[in-house]
Amino acid sequence: MADLLARRFYDLDAEVQRHFGTPIERLQQSHPTLDGYRRDVAQALQHLLLSRAESRNCVIALPPSGLMGPCWKVVRKIEDAFVVVLIDIPGNILERITFYDIDSRPVTRILSDDDRLYYLQEIRKDIRYFKRSWRKADLVVDIAGCSDAQDAAGRVLAALPRHVLTESAW
Repeated sequence: MADLLARRFYDLDAEVQRHFGTPIERLQQSHPTLDGYRRDVAQALQHLLLSRAESRNCVIALPPSGLMGPCWKVVRKIEDAFVVVLIDIPGNILERITFYDIDSRPVTRILSDDDRLYYLQEIRKDIRYFKRSWRKADLVVDIAGCSDAQDAAGRVLAALPRHVLTESAW
């Protein structure tokens, strides 16, 4: 998406790790509650959006919790932000999941049938839980049926209002 819009791309997970100098899982484990971790994520997001000039006019991949709690408070501060939620079916989401070890190194994981059922159930739960936050987005795009990331980005681009595509709106 960022390439199609000629914008910089940031993945919030990578920015959180860079900001705190520690892998995501280790940062999560350093907090007794998920809320404390989410406050740290929001701090990294605020640093990215408000303290770094190169992050203006960019595309940022946020986790589903990015439209809730501390992260949402940061996003709301950006007056010209345009929030897009991508939705897909659980099976497609599971196929895109990359597993990581505690130090954020990708690991190969062969899922058994039981594992697949478990993860599909968890993905469905997440969709139900985070779906309520989608109403905060400016645009919701269903990417089910897209053949790859480029196809999904094209679908998003086609759905974006014209004013978002102009430099002044970003």
